[in-house]
Amino acid sequence: MPFEEQLKQVADIVARLSEDTSVPRNIRRAASEAKVSILKKGDEPAVRAASARITLEEISNDPNMPIHARTQIWNALSVLETIK
Repeated sequence: MPFEEQLKQVADIVARLSEDTSVPRNIRRAASEAKVSILKKGDEPAVRAASARITLEEISNDPNMPIHARTQIWNALSVLETIK
């Protein structure tokens, strides 16, 4: 799968997270920041993926995160790790 398609897939995942009202506000905010990083034009796909990965890794261990949100973040991170 081309990198742009993978980035779009992750952008969709984090967009759903950022709109999920069952997820704490700080996690939704971080998901929105990751989406902005992913969709930033002009940067290489690897740079955009790394930036989003850092943001998502910071919140991945938040104790207030619902299980479904954590699973989605882990799925997004696994896709981002394949982009080099």
